[in-house]
Amino acid sequence: MQEKLRVREDEALRVDAGVLLGYVTKVFLALGLPDEDAAIAADVLVRADLRGVDSHGVAHIQPEGFYVPWLRRGEVNPRPQIRVVAERPATALLDGDHGLGMVVGYRGMEEAIRRARDPGMAVVCVRNSGHFGMTGYYAMMALPHDMIGLAMTHASPMVVPTFGRDALLGTNPIALAVPAGREPAFVLDMATSTVAAGKLEIAARMGVPIPEGWAADQEGNSTTDPVAGRRARRLLPLGGTRDQGSHKGYGLAAMVDILSGVLSGVGATSMLSGGERGHFFAAIRVDAFQPVGEFKAMMDRMLANLKGSTPAGGHDRVYVAGEIEHELEIERRASGIPLHSEVVAGLCQVGEELGVDCGFLGI
Repeated sequence: MQEKLRVREDEALRVDAGVLLGYVTKVFLALGLPDEDAAIAADVLVRADLRGVDSHGVAHIQPEGFYVPWLRRGEVNPRPQIRVVAERPATALLDGDHGLGMVVGYRGMEEAIRRARDPGMAVVCVRNSGHFGMTGYYAMMALPHDMIGLAMTHASPMVVPTFGRDALLGTNPIALAVPAGREPAFVLDMATSTVAAGKLEIAARMGVPIPEGWAADQEGNSTTDPVAGRRARRLLPLGGTRDQGSHKGYGLAAMVDILSGVLSGVGATSMLSGGERGHFFAAIRVDAFQPVGEFKAMMDRMLANLKGSTPAGGHDRVYVAGEIEHELEIERRASGIPLHSEVVAGLCQVGEELGVDCGFLGI
C-alpha cells in the first residue's frame, strides 16, 4: 500500500532538491519570516520529501494547505520571540510565541543538544508552537553531535481512543535517531495512529482506497474511502482494532500528549481550542555511557544482524528503521524529488500570489 501512495513517474515532475529548497525559502520570506527562519522551515519540508515522507513535505505549501493560510491570516507569528520560561541545568521550557512550528521545533531541539553537552543528556519542552512537519528531522539533529535524539509532538484531534468514536488525540508522532558507524543511522519516525493524516490526503489525491484500520467515518466505523476519512477527521490508533493491539497505539498517543502537552503546560489535545502545539525533545550524549566508537560498532553489529536475517516468503530483504528513507534520500538527491503535478501547480499558485517566480520548477 505504501508504494501505491508514491507519485507515479508519469504524473511526477522531478525537481532538484536545491532548487526546491531555494523556492520554498523565498515563499517563506515573502510571508514575512526572517532569512534564517525561512531557510530552516524550508529545509524541514524539503528534507521530508527527500526521505520519501511526502505527507509532511512541500505539498503543504498550497493555497489550501497548512502554513500559507495560517501565516496570511495571522494565526502564526512569522517573527516569534522564542524564550526560555523555566530552566534547570539539564532541562528547559520554551515558549514559542505562536511561531511557525518548524522554526520553534528547530530551536527546541537545538536547545536540548546545547544543554546536553555538560550533563550528558537534556530534556526540553516547548509550548505555544504549531504543526512542525516531519518529527524525525528534529531527532536527526542530534546525530552530527554523536548524540541520540528523541522528539515528540502532540497534534490536532484526529484520533479516536480504542472503543471510542470522538477524536480526542492527535497522530502524536515519536521519533528516535541513533548514530551508527558503517551502517546508516537508526531513525524511527512513527505516528501513534495507524497512519499519518497526510497519507489520506495523498490517497485522495491519487484516487486509491485506503486499507481497513486506517480511518473511521462519521459514525466511527472503519472506512476504506480516504475522502470519507478526511471529512470525518477520525483516524484509528496504531493497531486499528483492539484485537490487533490498538490499545497500545492509544496508550502511546496518550503518553506523547502527556510529555508534549501536559508537561509543557499548553494542555492535552482534548483541552485545546486552537492550533497550539506542545513538543518534547531530548538529547543523550553517547560518550556519557561508553566510547562513541565502541557504541557505533555495536550498533553496526545489531543493525547487520537484523538486516541479515532470513526474509519471510514473498520478501527479498529485511529493513531497519530509517533505511528505506536513507536510500530514497540518496536517490532523490541524485535524480530530483518527484512532485505530483497538482502539488507543483499549487506551489506555483502560491508563488504567483506572493510575487515569487516559479518558472524554474518546470511549469
